[in-house]
Amino acid sequence: MTDAPNHAQLLRALAQDDSASLVGETRGSLSTLELDRTGFHELRGGQLGVRIAANEAERDAAQALRYRVFFEEMGASPSAEAQRLGRDIDPFDDVADHLLVIDHEIGSGPEAVVGTYRLLRSDAAAKIGRFYSQGEYDISVLTEFPGRLLEVGRSCVDRAYRGRSAMQLLWRGIASYIFLHRIDVLFGCASLPGTDPDALADELTYLYHNHLAPPALRIRALEDRYVDMQRGDPHALDHRRCLARLPPLIKGYLRLGGYVGDGAVVDHEFNTTDVAVLVKSELLADKYYRHYERRLRDALE
Repeated sequence: MTDAPNHAQLLRALAQDDSASLVGETRGSLSTLELDRTGFHELRGGQLGVRIAANEAERDAAQALRYRVFFEEMGASPSAEAQRLGRDIDPFDDVADHLLVIDHEIGSGPEAVVGTYRLLRSDAAAKIGRFYSQGEYDISVLTEFPGRLLEVGRSCVDRAYRGRSAMQLLWRGIASYIFLHRIDVLFGCASLPGTDPDALADELTYLYHNHLAPPALRIRALEDRYVDMQRGDPHALDHRRCLARLPPLIKGYLRLGGYVGDGAVVDHEFNTTDVAVLVKSELLADKYYRHYERRLRDALE
């Protein structure tokens, strides 16, 4: 009988592409392996790859993609500086890691960035003095939690790549990242389109009554920004219809066993209504272990 796989073995299985060939070789154990901006081995899925931005030009490409999606497509209101630069930029970018989806049929550098996710660990947030989410939510239940935190945000994919492949590849990248850094909880703000909570009454009510975090992990919107998510009769909801109307990113968190916090927040700058989402990392690990179980078993034999 094969021993249960350790994190390093699981990481190697995750790093295999669809043809089961290793893209990068993992060296050392996770207890000694330190991931830096150039040490994340690229994961491949067909023509697409996912890795951490290795230089300023690649980070700039991610910021340009964010501007196109958030401001030009989704109707967010850019500052004069953002509009002049054509970039979505904030101070957290300087200390975060930027996960990128690369289309290798276009190239292997900044010209080929077609998806991104910003990853902010506790030690990086300490350099700024806070997490991004603290502008909307009281996350003290997490910061007092005796574990390692990862805030995820600024997720977007180029319009031409919004099938399942790019988003699944981003999740594979996040899974590998949390294994490498031994993250216990990942969290962030996820957005529903529009700034009228009443127009989102069914979705918000559904999320509150079906996916509310347990008290020990329940992030709560700041009092001056708190929007009650209980906006209708939960017994009258069509759950299938509510799920269908949720953005794909929020549905992805829920499929991983994720939770939402208490209270929504209207973000007029980005033309969205935000909810706090969080996932215990073992739930993400378990999903990806099941998905790659056969591949992992073959690799260990």
